[in-house]
Amino acid sequence: MAVIDELLRSESNGNISFGNHELAAKAKLEDYEHAGDMYKVKTFQAITKLEKNGLFLYESVPGTSVHNFCESEDGISFTVEGSQDAQITVGAEDDSAYEVIVAGESAGVMRTNLSGKLSISVELEGSGEVEVRIVKNK
Repeated sequence: MAVIDELLRSESNGNISFGNHELAAKAKLEDYEHAGDMYKVKTFQAITKLEKNGLFLYESVPGTSVHNFCESEDGISFTVEGSQDAQITVGAEDDSAYEVIVAGESAGVMRTNLSGKLSISVELEGSGEVEVRIVKNK
């Protein structure tokens, strides 16, 4: 996959793609409308951050490129790529349990904190892209 040159874009399947982990200088795009919501992205080599309607949704250190980001009642899924291993934090439901699946392997069940944030580590160096699924336990 390639970086997202336009920083944030709507995909034909209703998902979004965002971020550019290859940028040397910070770039941002604000007031991007998708499916009735407003998004803001900041991205470059060191960090990628996404907000939806002014609320935290995604952050990675270092920066990443994210493809087919999808939120649903059941959780979050996306494909992520970067040049280095990344620490990824996503915004989900407060104080809830989620199974985290990275590259088809379960990383176990994790709980969000009281602010709904869930942090995972993803090995990207040398692997190109990795599929991540965060599935809410019922």
